[in-house]
Amino acid sequence: MKLDQFLKFVGITHTGGEAKMLIKAGKISVNGIVENRRGRKLKEGDNIIFANETYIVSNSDPLGRKLAGIEK
Repeated sequence: MKLDQFLKFVGITHTGGEAKMLIKAGKISVNGIVENRRGRKLKEGDNIIFANETYIVSNSDPLGRKLAGIEK
């Protein structure tokens, strides 16, 4: 799954355009590194961080598990 698709699936954004704007603004981190490619391919175990919340890519939970309160 691509990063922009993941952001839509977990409800961070509603459209691909919103996802693109967040990514380009440097608001999304993947595994602790700010990501600026919306087409970044994600794999199981990747941690996506937005607004001090972490989402984990998981094959068992394709929409990601939200872990609140985890800092960047």
